[in-house]
Amino acid sequence: MLIPSAASALTGSEANVVSAVPAQTQPVASPEPASATPEPATASPSSAATPSASPKATRPVSNSRPSRSLVAGRVNLDFKGDYIGWAMLDRHTGEVVAARNANQTSSTESMIKIWLVSDFLRRAAESGQTVTPDWLAKASDAIRHSDDRAAQALYVANGSDESVHRMISMCGMTDTSAYPSWWSRTQMSPRDALKLASCVADGTAAGAKWTGWVLSEMQQVEGSTAAADQQATRGGGRWGIIDGVPSTVAHTLAIKNGWTAIGADSSWHLNCLAISDDWIMSVMTRYPVENGLQYGADVCASVAGQLLPRA
Repeated sequence: MLIPSAASALTGSEANVVSAVPAQTQPVASPEPASATPEPATASPSSAATPSASPKATRPVSNSRPSRSLVAGRVNLDFKGDYIGWAMLDRHTGEVVAARNANQTSSTESMIKIWLVSDFLRRAAESGQTVTPDWLAKASDAIRHSDDRAAQALYVANGSDESVHRMISMCGMTDTSAYPSWWSRTQMSPRDALKLASCVADGTAAGAKWTGWVLSEMQQVEGSTAAADQQATRGGGRWGIIDGVPSTVAHTLAIKNGWTAIGADSSWHLNCLAISDDWIMSVMTRYPVENGLQYGADVCASVAGQLLPRA
């Protein structure tokens, strides 16, 4: 059994500002090869399951506006744990601010559920199939309540590991790798988490029909870190980055966190992911289970508070 060391894993010296991101490393999805798409396993048609409103148009990264979201400064944390990495993308300029270890990976846990949902819905639309109310309820539960059973059903319907491989290809990921037959153990880096969120935000993941719906569900994530909000296969996930941003940003922030206390290494594997109109942020951590869930939530909030502009 591996016990994480109680060491400070991120200090101000870890900050790395990338002002010009090469085209091949920007979080913009590449086209999906036609041969890589299996037949979607959706349920029978039902007109009641279509989105209630058309998704709002997404904005591509543009250099026409100055950066007003990122602070090219230090992130200082007294972090006790095995790993922490973070990255932030300015959606107007393409500028990325990241920890130097933002290419290192950890397990995604429930953070990947936004892909499982998006992949399912996009493939249904591409095949001309209507998503039934039951499947749409599963998709909503996977995001709003981080329901593991719902996510597992979507994962299997997507072709299991084929879905993870599609994510890597379509979102242009460079560090991510699938873990056979186990979606939550997918290994991803903070900089690839930016690509996942960008893939959702720009419409690549869910497609034109469903992107607005997915982002809306991410804005309606529910529940806290309190024990009463945490169950064996689902739990409250409205915490982390959202607690470190101004209230004017928080009420429209689209988020999906991932968190599991792993017995094999006695660590919380806890990740935070957020999409705003101006920026995308990821924070990924591993730390001792005895520190508790709130500890990781506070770390994510602290990183967000330090990266965002001061009033």
